[in-house]
Amino acid sequence: MANALRSLKDRVVHRPGTRAVKNRAVRNAVLQHKHMSKQGLLERAFTFAFRGLVYAQIWEDPAVDMEALAIMPDSHVVTIASGGCNMMSYLTANPRAITAVDLNPAHIALNKLKLVAARHLPDYDAFHRFFAQANSRQNVLAYRTYIRPHLDATTLAYWEGRDMVGRRRIGGFAKNVYKRGLLGNFIGVAHLLARLNGVNPKILLTAKSIEEQREIFDREFAPFFDKGFVKWITDQPASLFGLGIPPAQYEALAGDEKMAVVLRERLEKLACDFDIKDNYFAWQAFGRGYGKDAAAPLPPYLQRDHYDEIVARASRIEVCHVNFAEYLREQGDASLDRYILLDAQDWMTDAQLSDLWSEITRTAKPGARVLFRTAGEPTILPGRVPDAVLGKWQYRAEDSLDYTKRDRSSIYGGVHLYVLG
Repeated sequence: MANALRSLKDRVVHRPGTRAVKNRAVRNAVLQHKHMSKQGLLERAFTFAFRGLVYAQIWEDPAVDMEALAIMPDSHVVTIASGGCNMMSYLTANPRAITAVDLNPAHIALNKLKLVAARHLPDYDAFHRFFAQANSRQNVLAYRTYIRPHLDATTLAYWEGRDMVGRRRIGGFAKNVYKRGLLGNFIGVAHLLARLNGVNPKILLTAKSIEEQREIFDREFAPFFDKGFVKWITDQPASLFGLGIPPAQYEALAGDEKMAVVLRERLEKLACDFDIKDNYFAWQAFGRGYGKDAAAPLPPYLQRDHYDEIVARASRIEVCHVNFAEYLREQGDASLDRYILLDAQDWMTDAQLSDLWSEITRTAKPGARVLFRTAGEPTILPGRVPDAVLGKWQYRAEDSLDYTKRDRSSIYGGVHLYVLG
């Protein structure tokens, strides 16, 4: 936008508009059906749920992302921000610049908090305590001392404000922020239901080998998905709002299967296909946080070995509260080369997909790479994006299958890579 305000201090783009305008951006991305239709009511319920924090942690594997993207020192990465973990982790690949965009004001506030914390907390121990443990009163003191003085007014107002149940938002970092947000609440409910049925999800974290993980899953978790009430609950699209899944994506995720079957398969992959000693996604799902042991797995940006890189390169990131396609419209021809769309395309109409890919193609340098995920297994682009646009891109089918297999988050049916030229 011509009147976008840029803060050189924080490199954060502030887009003009009231809360109503910001909420409208989310509604425009989700609403596809008439207001009083069943699908329309579900879509409006989802937009209401999506107004606050959804993901305290992003659920896409950054190790897979960085391998697929083949980030170079001159790369400019444009990604959807979400919880900000991957935005920060991409710094370890040493790109020239990263732009993180998002429609959710809570995600924007979390991303900006992480950037300021990286630049102003005194050392790794404070940074680790703030985001890896995220459950200490010392974090609130550190926020007041080191972070708050450097926040812009909008971000400050968010963290000083209160959530829907009256809790001060910054207080989440004293009481395990990963239990908050839409996904955190969803995992909490899942844990409660499991415990009511005699299963403690944390038992998986006691496994000493992948073989033992498989044994525990088959014995403790698999029978849970055969229960009638689980099948009924998961058949309701609104039950998966906590996963950040809108009605349109629910249909893509389910495909021809019952949702309970699909969810079991995804949880089975998370529980059994990767050693829990290396999979922090499993710790979040089954333990509701990162492990307390010094050897517990962490996202790259929280690992001690990468701390100096994160601090030194944090100024390369800008965070924009804007639609992905709108951001691209402001960029020059052949000016960008790495794009990460997460699973946002599952929400889109054919017209929105065509508009987005037209802008990606216009702004892409030769050899540019686009990475995205889908709830279902196949790529969703053929037949929906015009051949004149999509025909310029090569779909790396074999590589995509490999990335899908190795994505430790295990939520998505497909991880897809397209390369220009």
